[in-house]
Amino acid sequence: MDEAQLEIVLRDAQMGDAVAFGRVYGEFSSRVFGLCRKMLGSQAAAEDATSEVFERAYQSLESYDRERPFDRWILTIASRHCLNRLRRERLEKRLFHDEPVEVPAPAAVTSPLVALETREQRLALLEAIDTLPENYRLPLVLKYYGDLSYDEIAEQLATTRNNVAVLLHRAKRELRGRVGALRKEES
Repeated sequence: MDEAQLEIVLRDAQMGDAVAFGRVYGEFSSRVFGLCRKMLGSQAAAEDATSEVFERAYQSLESYDRERPFDRWILTIASRHCLNRLRRERLEKRLFHDEPVEVPAPAAVTSPLVALETREQRLALLEAIDTLPENYRLPLVLKYYGDLSYDEIAEQLATTRNNVAVLLHRAKRELRGRVGALRKEES
């Protein structure tokens, strides 16, 4: 869908046209799902989160500012929702530490970050991303899967722009080391 079509569909959706919002969902659901999958670490959680994100977007569509790109707006809703969900899960783990924890499955979602990699390299990279500590994984996912700026990431994570830059640098360095170790294991 090009920008002019999107503008018309969004205008119709803002006026309450559910079919128009269905087209919006069709256009953006895979990107929202991909972001949620990388942030939450499991397909089931990402499916739930994607539904919840679009429900929230539909409810607050009248507040959408058309001066801002829609994909940024919806991905911001998605990243905030996922961060809140992760915070709730951490709190629940502290309160109920005896409960079993779901182990995330290796991801198979493609993105601009890995588009040029071969299938094997892509899977190794996704596996390595999933093994990163949360403080490195979240900024990396927000930057390369969510396509957010450093300032937007800083706002999402309640930190400074400089801290985001440091976290991204360390995350990439850690990721290079993990991918290198995986390649050595395969050799």
